[in-house]
Amino acid sequence: QVQLVESGGGLVQAGGSLKLSCAASGRTFSMYTMGWFRQAPGKEREFVAAISWSGGSTLYADSVKGRFTISRDNAKNTVYLQMNSLKPEDTAVYYCAARKFRPVTSLNEYDYWGQGTQVTVSS
Repeated sequence: QVQLVESGGGLVQAGGSLKLSCAASGRTFSMYTMGWFRQAPGKEREFVAAISWSGGSTLYADSVKGRFTISRDNAKNTVYLQMNSLKPEDTAVYYCAARKFRPVTSLNEYDYWGQGTQVTVSS
């Protein structure tokens, strides 16, 4: 069982930066692939980024490549999402999620989810 708690969301102007954190409970955090997803009002939840248990493999949605960076610190049971050059279309609730095995983009493949943190980018 893994419990996930996101933090770091807020209001930022377009072009600004935010860093999200997701703290995980449990001693087996390092065994899990971690992902970030987001859901904008009236839209389906979509994949943002994922990172393997070792940090050696990452995946990004095309819409965030070059702007967002996912990373993790297994000693702190935490995964991060550094978001730069933010755009109004990045406005959404951001969720972290966990699964075993390799990083994938499908949300249905993730077993554990956090409650989400709101990110609002003003124009």
